[in-house]
Amino acid sequence: MTDSKPSKSEQKRVQLALQSLGEQLLDLPDDLVSELDLDETLLQAITDYRRMKSHEDRRRQRQYIGKLMREVDPAPIQQLVDRLRAEDRREKRVFATAERWRDRLISDRTEALRAFETDIGKPVPELQGLLNELDHSYNDTAERAVRRQIFRQIHAALVAGAADG
Repeated sequence: MTDSKPSKSEQKRVQLALQSLGEQLLDLPDDLVSELDLDETLLQAITDYRRMKSHEDRRRQRQYIGKLMREVDPAPIQQLVDRLRAEDRREKRVFATAERWRDRLISDRTEALRAFETDIGKPVPELQGLLNELDHSYNDTAERAVRRQIFRQIHAALVAGAADG
């Protein structure tokens, strides 16, 4: 006789996964949580959790949220969490790329500027001006300010290139 019911271990894994997904809800901004069309009880539990200060109260509330998650379709929540993770990874990659380009532009100047403009597919005349300004920085504070401006220009160009492509 075959039992089609999941094992206790499998049930426990599913429950822990739902609790973990519920905990991820706690980290989301209110506007995103409200988009999910969640049960009123679950929304109230999330609101209550955010007001709690005691570690033990919050721990118990997380367990309660995990229990409430058993009654909810987890697919839309998981899709939202996955989308946000992908956006976060993309933003971190753009930031790291901008840092590398900034360092390369500061050290290699003209060659690196041509390579950067080729990479993004359009000229960025502001960068040449900032690189020239960097040469004429009169102190460390001014140099740091110009480096930040260079980074912002690079980051903006990379973000615009990502939005276009």
